[in-house]
Formats: sequence, structure tokens, C-alpha cells
Amino acid sequence: MSGIVYLVGAGVGDPELMTLKAKRLLSEADVLIYDQLANRAMLNDVPADCEKIFVGKMSNNHTLTQDEINALIVEKAQTHQHVVRLKGGDPYVFGRGGEEGEVLREAGITFEVVPGITSAIGGLAYAGIPITHRDDASDFHVYTGHFKDDERSFDFETISRLTGTLVFLMGVKNIDKIMNGLIDHGKNPKTPVAIIRKASYPDQETWTGTLEELENMKNQYKIKPPCLIVVGDVVNRREDLNFFEEKPLFGKKVVVTRSRAQNSRLVEEIVKLGGDAIEVPAIKIHALEDTGLSEHIHKVGDYQYIVFTSENGVDVFFDCVEKLGYDGRHFHGVKFVTIGSGTANALRKYGIQADIVPERYVGEAVVEAMKPHLHSGDRILIPRSKEARPYLVKALSELAEVTEIQTYETKIDEDTEIERLKDVLADSKEVLLTFTSSSTVHNFLAVCQANGIDQGALAKTSIFSIGPITSQTLADNGLQVTGEAEEYTIDGLLSRIKTTL
Repeated sequence: MSGIVYLVGAGVGDPELMTLKAKRLLSEADVLIYDQLANRAMLNDVPADCEKIFVGKMSNNHTLTQDEINALIVEKAQTHQHVVRLKGGDPYVFGRGGEEGEVLREAGITFEVVPGITSAIGGLAYAGIPITHRDDASDFHVYTGHFKDDERSFDFETISRLTGTLVFLMGVKNIDKIMNGLIDHGKNPKTPVAIIRKASYPDQETWTGTLEELENMKNQYKIKPPCLIVVGDVVNRREDLNFFEEKPLFGKKVVVTRSRAQNSRLVEEIVKLGGDAIEVPAIKIHALEDTGLSEHIHKVGDYQYIVFTSENGVDVFFDCVEKLGYDGRHFHGVKFVTIGSGTANALRKYGIQADIVPERYVGEAVVEAMKPHLHSGDRILIPRSKEARPYLVKALSELAEVTEIQTYETKIDEDTEIERLKDVLADSKEVLLTFTSSSTVHNFLAVCQANGIDQGALAKTSIFSIGPITSQTLADNGLQVTGEAEEYTIDGLLSRIKTTL
């Protein structure tokens, strides 16, 4: 039996503008067939074993013709249950979704269409241009900027008489034809126009002018697809309504070097601030075996304090707690100490409130905060990373009996998208590197060295550190820190970036 094909609109570009249904279908896909105009970040929503097939256009070459794409969709539907055909914008707005649906019906394959936000509306909104406005335009008209048959053209005699907003999708190639055709048929040469490239992406670009300047704008700014062309008085509203390009990190590419499991929140916050989050996980967390942790959890009543120095340490510890069948009740009478609010929040996920959280998030502050509470004979358990600084254990051992367990280690993440990193470092003017621990520094530099990325390229970036220990590690490796978080948390790191730029 054949499966079902979903012709899904990816929306204008920003992944958060996808519909709930589109996001759910991506999470259920056996096969994903996607276009160039679908944001690559959306691929993170598909299952790990989903077959992903790119059929878009790059370097002016189609990877497959439309007929070949049609045949591919039919073929995959005959061998898989859930095939998602992800298309930029809306499948039926110049997206050839109608053609694909007809082919599927002819082949006897069930399909559904999931509408998406077309760039003709969403793209304008992200550039601060309302497609209609009570004072400027009560109607709008959307055209494809190029045709299947190059001999076809626009009906400029009719179009030039329209009073509403005109939007041309994919029109860069024919920009001179659009400009001259409208002017020659009576459109005012002074009519406001805008060209929007990569609408709703963090590197969106918008140029404004008048109709008679359209071709010069293309040549002067070397404008390349994908673009929208807007003609109409609504363009004048951009100065008051431009919200997206005014976000604090707009236009910035921010490299995130945390572990893959921890990237999500930092990435989400960067996106909210308008930045382009480049996920380059430098490390992955590997729980160590045969550490004796289980035995210490069984006998946790022997300890007065448990000290956590990282969120990873909390997660590894409580993974073991859950496997042993215990919960928070098992720790009655034990006090918990965390090195910072992020670690305290991680502990709270398991139903436990930290008893001691020092104001400064370093080992020295932990010792000072615990010192007034410790008594002779107190026992302290410290489950933490194999690479952790020795200071904390050494200092606390002078005040109480300390048991250290190395529960996990950080390793280089071999799955890093190194080619994307190379492109970003080579082509982008404003690149930010973020580091949240010394291990991310060491392993990120190891990844760079192994893949031929010169450290000189890193020196041209802005480098932000989560705290003094990480900053020192960067300095020891010849990298100058642009900004260091005052509060050694993700929020503190983001705050430092915003105030520095």
C-alpha cells in the first residue's frame, strides 16, 4: 500500500512562522523532500532516521527537473508511510504544488496540502511594509517574476492602472522588464519601491527607492535572488513599521559552541534577538561507567552536602538516581549546593531546591558560601566532570571530608557542520563566537585545527565568554575576549553581548 504525501508550506523563512500542523508532520516524516527556500533549521524537526532529499536550486542549477521531482515523490510514497514535500511559502502560491498534487492523484496516492505563509505577505511584514493600509492601498496583486515559458510576459497595460500594492516574486532576473513595462504603460516613475532579499531570515536585506531607480538599485547593490519586489505607497510605511531589522542581534551570525544537548535555549534566545544562530557543537557529554556513583547514591545518607558544578553534572547524577528507582524523597536531610543559577534550575527540574547558591558562579565563591555552614566531620559528595578544576575539591578538603566522583567527560563532537562554519568565517563581516566553558574552547579549537581553520580567522571575530575561567582559557590560547558575562549564566552571556554591540 502507498503512504500519504503532505505538500507542506514552510512559510516565509522564519521557522517559527511554520504552522503547528507543518511542525507536527515534520516530526512524523519518513522522507523529507525539500526546496532551497525552506529554512535548513526546519530539518532539526525531523526524526533522526528520516531520509532527507534536497531538490532545490543552487548556483543556478536545478538538482532535479520538476518532472523528476514529481517522479521522486511518487516513488517515495510507494515505499514509505509519511512523505513530506516541504516547499517555501505556500505550496499553491507559485510553488508548483498544484502540479505535484495532480501527479499524485493520477498515481492513486493520497495527499494533503498544508498551507504556509506566503512571502508576498509575510516577507513584506518582516521588512516593515504592510501589504495593505487604509491610507495607501485597499487591494494587492501578486505576480510571479518569471514564467515557465520565457516568451510570455506581463500584461503591463492592465497592471500599471492598478491602484493597490504590486508584489513580484522571484523577479530579480526580469527587474528591468518590470520597471520599464510599468513606466512605459503609465505608472508614475516616482512610485515608491522596495526590494527584499531573504525575507524573515536573520540576514534579510531591504533596499528602497523609486520605480525609475529599480534597475540601478539591482546593479548598485549587486542584488541576487531570492528577492521580492514591492511597488506602491505602502513602502513609505517602512520607517515606522520596521521591527525586525531593529532587533539587537539582527545581521549578526552567532556561533554557539555548547554541547548539542544544551544548545536549544541559547539558540532560541539568539533567534528572538534577531541573530543567526550557527550551531557548532564543540563537545558532547559522555557519562562515565563504573564510577561507583550508584553505591554513593544508595548510601547518600552518609553525606551532609552534595555539590554540583554544572548542569551536565546534575543531569548525569539524576539519570542514575532514576535508574535506581529513587526520587527526591531519597535525599531527605541532605543539603544541595550549586555553582550558579543555571545549575540550580537544572536541579529544580528534579524537584529539589538548592540550599546554597553563591552570588558569584566560581569555585572560590562556593567555598566561601559553604564555609560558615560546615562542621567538623561533615561529608561532602562532589559528582562532576573529569576535566573540572582541582581547586574546589582541594579547598573544601581543608574544611570537611570530600568525596569526588568523576561522572562524565566532554568529547569532541565529530558531527559538527564544519563546512557551514568555514563559510560563515570566510563570508560574514559580523561573526560572534560564544563559549560557555573551558572544554568548549579546547574542543572547538581542536575541531578547527583538524579541519584547516586558521586561528587568524577566529581572531577577526567578536568572542564572548560566560565567565573568568573560560576567559582565561581563551587568553591562554591566544584569543582576545570581547566581552565576559557579569553573571555566569546564559542570560548573563546574552546580556553582555547586547550591551557590548
